[in-house]
Amino acid sequence: MERIETLEQLRQWRSRQRQQSLRVAFVPTMGALHQGHLALVRAAQQRADRVIVSIFVNPTQFGPHEDFDRYPRLPEQDSALLQMVGCHALFLPNHETIYPAEHQTTVQVTGLDQKLCGRLRPGHFQGVATVVTILLNLVQPDTALFGLKDYQQFVLIRRMVRDLRLPVQVEGVATVREPDGLALSSRNRYLSPVERQRATALFQALTAAGQLYRSGENRRDVLIDQATGILQRAGIHQIDYVELCDPDTLATAPEQMTDDVIMLIAARLTGARLIDNLLLTAH
Repeated sequence: MERIETLEQLRQWRSRQRQQSLRVAFVPTMGALHQGHLALVRAAQQRADRVIVSIFVNPTQFGPHEDFDRYPRLPEQDSALLQMVGCHALFLPNHETIYPAEHQTTVQVTGLDQKLCGRLRPGHFQGVATVVTILLNLVQPDTALFGLKDYQQFVLIRRMVRDLRLPVQVEGVATVREPDGLALSSRNRYLSPVERQRATALFQALTAAGQLYRSGENRRDVLIDQATGILQRAGIHQIDYVELCDPDTLATAPEQMTDDVIMLIAARLTGARLIDNLLLTAH
């Protein structure tokens, strides 16, 4: 695996792939890699000749009281994991590479950045959209892969790429879960053993709502109340939202639903803020 730290190294690597007419897949990450990230790499290997992963803890997507300073940074461990699964290149830019001193430009996906997590984390999705645009311009991949656990992020990036006519295919990869259903996340390491057990209620709430919807219950509020009750009975009381939305646009689902919808949950435990989602099918 080639380790790339400068723009010149990146340009040389990308030029070599282009000269050989090799298709490149890109997986942008913030590091602290787990099996969910490695699943993205494996999916990328099926879609391209070469896979490049970036690790950059992006400061512009963290709020003033969020966990930027304590976000886990494990570059050597991450590098070993990527080498183990056959990644071809690791891009490790520093802050100046992504945000030079004269940097003044940001990217905003109007509307999508104000829903759900965007309501509660002002500026977060502007930071996401900006850094992803920069990384896509630097790496110039044929395809870029994102985990569907961060579903709002996936929809926003897909919209941004479409609107800006960026020459890259955006693909989502299914959420990887622990055997008890908890979605893998770099922030799970913040949870105490008791909180780790409580956190399984997110997936339990999603699956219960899905079963209720398939059984014929199509009232939005009833499904949301069902999921919220499961979270509260598990001892999760700091619930940022439980929402049902259109899977393509994230528009709020109608009061009575007939099509597939996505349920999205964000909740806080003492150790971490967790998000999860599940597509609910009517039949």
